[in-house]
Amino acid sequence: MTQTSDNVTWLTQEAYNQLKAELEYLSGPARTEIAAKIAAAREEGDLRENGGYHAAKEEQGKQELRVRQLTQLLENAKVGEAPADDGVVEPGMVVTIAFDGDEDDTMTFLLASREYASADIDTYSPQSPLGMGVNGKKKGEDAEYELPNGKKASVKILDAKPYSG
Repeated sequence: MTQTSDNVTWLTQEAYNQLKAELEYLSGPARTEIAAKIAAAREEGDLRENGGYHAAKEEQGKQELRVRQLTQLLENAKVGEAPADDGVVEPGMVVTIAFDGDEDDTMTFLLASREYASADIDTYSPQSPLGMGVNGKKKGEDAEYELPNGKKASVKILDAKPYSG
């Protein structure tokens, strides 16, 4: 679904449309809603002790940050197809690995940009140590990556399928 290289993010058409719709909402109706909240809270009086005003201003700041993030992401996006179902690990794939070859100690995750993070499945960036270690490997191959403590860990690729969620 996504692949980042040289500040280009590859997106499927569906993902692009979803992010574009979020940007349009945040840039239009959401801005109007938060401005109304701020105005209503301002009318309550002393701004120094006005929790509603400060909460609304903080929410506005978070929304504006997300607008900037989405704008930058979409400006650098290239729309393409989902990865092929060929067993090769690449962004947009759901990957199942076994730690140290132990088929009882497994983990399944989506290799993708954090834009795809959801409660349904763990998401690892292609730029993360694990992501860089498994990217390009085939089903059945071993991969190695560096742990935060500097030691190396090895995993075996058990499966790699295109993400359909």
